[in-house]
Amino acid sequence: MNSQFSVAVHILALVHQFPDASSSAEMAGSVGTNPVVIRTVSGLLRRAGLLRTRRGVAGAELTRPPTQITLLDVYRAVGQGSVFRLHEHPHPSCPVGANIQATLEAHFAQAQAALEAELARTTLADVTADLAQRAG
Repeated sequence: MNSQFSVAVHILALVHQFPDASSSAEMAGSVGTNPVVIRTVSGLLRRAGLLRTRRGVAGAELTRPPTQITLLDVYRAVGQGSVFRLHEHPHPSCPVGANIQATLEAHFAQAQAALEAELARTTLADVTADLAQRAG
């Protein structure tokens, strides 16, 4: 999993908590990255229907309440797919190489399902509530 997922959650939390301070430069300062990264990830969120932005105008808004945006929505928006990848060319004549992919696929599928179930249980509202509590 790359950092786009956590950057996307960070962006959505910023937009929810500070809707008037949501230029890509301001967000980049909070995230600790370049504004281009913010615009790229914001574009993914916009295409997924989670964020509304206007070209050339600073600011963004959530398209639905934070209680209705799950971390699974965000995970899918940034195209994470499966966390697990199999190596592509195990040797077919080796007893391990010939069977490792089928063995791992079953376990990886269970782990992926558990991850997605947890992400589906957690909303942006949960994240922002935790942030507010930690900030005091």
